[in-house]
Amino acid sequence: MLTYEEALARILAALPPLRSEQVPLAEAAGRFLAEPVVSTLDLPPFDNSAMDGYALRAADVASATAEKSVALRLIGQVGAGQVFKGGVGVQTCVRLFTGTPLPAGADAVVMQEDTHAEGDTVLVLDRARPWENVRLRGEDVKAGAVLVTPGTRLGAGHLGLLAAVGTARVRVARRPRVAIVATGSELRPPGKPLAPGQIYESNRTMLAAMLTACGAEVRPLPLVPDTLTRTRNALQRAFAENDAVVTSGGASVGQLDFVKAAFTELGGSQEFWKVAIKPGKPFVFGTLQGKLLFGLPGNPVSAFVTFLLLVRPALLRWQGATEVALPAHPGTLVESLVNRGDRRHFVRVRVDAEGRVHSAGIQASHRMHSLAAANALVDAPPATTLVAGATVRVLRIDGL
Repeated sequence: MLTYEEALARILAALPPLRSEQVPLAEAAGRFLAEPVVSTLDLPPFDNSAMDGYALRAADVASATAEKSVALRLIGQVGAGQVFKGGVGVQTCVRLFTGTPLPAGADAVVMQEDTHAEGDTVLVLDRARPWENVRLRGEDVKAGAVLVTPGTRLGAGHLGLLAAVGTARVRVARRPRVAIVATGSELRPPGKPLAPGQIYESNRTMLAAMLTACGAEVRPLPLVPDTLTRTRNALQRAFAENDAVVTSGGASVGQLDFVKAAFTELGGSQEFWKVAIKPGKPFVFGTLQGKLLFGLPGNPVSAFVTFLLLVRPALLRWQGATEVALPAHPGTLVESLVNRGDRRHFVRVRVDAEGRVHSAGIQASHRMHSLAAANALVDAPPATTLVAGATVRVLRIDGL
């Protein structure tokens, strides 16, 4: 049985090469950048006003106060997107607006609230320092600067920056196509009537949301009853049409667990089975002609935790992400957490705004209510009690 770190390292080492594609910038939100984006221009591209006011020479108004204003001659007005054709000289000014290019000869802008206009005369009621209220060319970005590096997941801020320098298309990692195969003769889709002994299948819905959050294209397949033939046929279809397959259930050693056998019959290579974690020991990882199998346990909590710990990092790294670990921060236990077992237990907890850590409820692997209540995990070592008041490392799972 592998440790968690050993299992993750073997998965990451088996990932196929990154594939990329160019997409319009407007379609790049949430995608992982595959090559650096370099600015072709300065940002701002010219000196411009930071607000509505008057462009002038700072030396001309160095003595201006509300009690003793300085009078300047207004020689023109220019709006954003326009350029003043003349220049600002001694004791003159130009009316301009936020974003307007700074006229030649001016080295400051006094905001309109500190002025009083009377025809062609502008009374300046406060002094202006050189380059005050001026956005200088290139002060934000210099031409030739690398704006975003490969592996970055593009968010709204990145897209705004890239658009501001004129980027129309970016090269990003191609989204992996991932099929979900849920096995179990007792399972029924939500919304269908239940016969005695049947339960509603929930893992495909849960896993589809988690896969989408990882940037994958999700392909849920129909439910598969517990037979070797039906399991093999489902896997064959899933691998033919997708880059990876995530299965739910059928990965343990029960008489009706057929995922491993069906995968082997298709020519797949089982890289490992069983990881020393709780929940989620019966986890299968394998490869088939450059495609990946992630065999998750059927219990919902086990499927959820093993996905976060072993599948999520692989899908992110496959797309070139540089950071694949769960976000973490310290927290303080409000109550003791006890792990009496011989495997690391990733305990479901609830962290409040002050960083206090509470158990999310009963930790059994079928208890979905405590899963829904949790926003974090705490890694409790084997045969260990984490006492109330202890500082622990909290792995955040909300929003993932």
